[in-house]
Amino acid sequence: MRKQFRIYINAPITLAFVGICSLALILAYISNGLTTDLFFSTYNSSLLNILTYVRLICHVFGHVDFNHFISNILYILLLGPILEEKYHQKLINVIFVTALVTGIFHNIFFPNTILLGASGVVFAFILLASVTGGKEGIPITLILVAIFWLGSEIYSGLFSLDNISQITHIIGGISGAVMGLIYRQ
Repeated sequence: MRKQFRIYINAPITLAFVGICSLALILAYISNGLTTDLFFSTYNSSLLNILTYVRLICHVFGHVDFNHFISNILYILLLGPILEEKYHQKLINVIFVTALVTGIFHNIFFPNTILLGASGVVFAFILLASVTGGKEGIPITLILVAIFWLGSEIYSGLFSLDNISQITHIIGGISGAVMGLIYRQ
């Protein structure tokens, strides 16, 4: 008897995240960036504006261009299904908390710049994956990933003149590690 080849949805949360990011990018191209400015990036704006609160979460879906998008989405597609298998619906909490914390932090400490992109979520996933595994103590993989990754982010933040928010990577990574340690309990 021959097995039938089929395609199936193995990670609905991950695929939904990627789908929303894809839609945001398409809308950005169609609107010449207007939708990104309105919904998919966060920046210092009036607390009386309801879109300020939408942007605090939705900035993780927006990307500057296709290269920015693909560099984040490949990590999401690689790590998301593995994490979704372990954490199920809790992965939505990881995405939401990471978006909110990085958005608030950015708006408070960097009010004159715009933040967008899924890199905070990517680094939350990286450290969450490093926590995944054993039940006792702190895994050595988490310690090693944190040392190498944190070191590279601090180095990049000090010596690179780019438009990358290393602090968002660090906050996202810390969010993932903390939630992973909490979820292991």
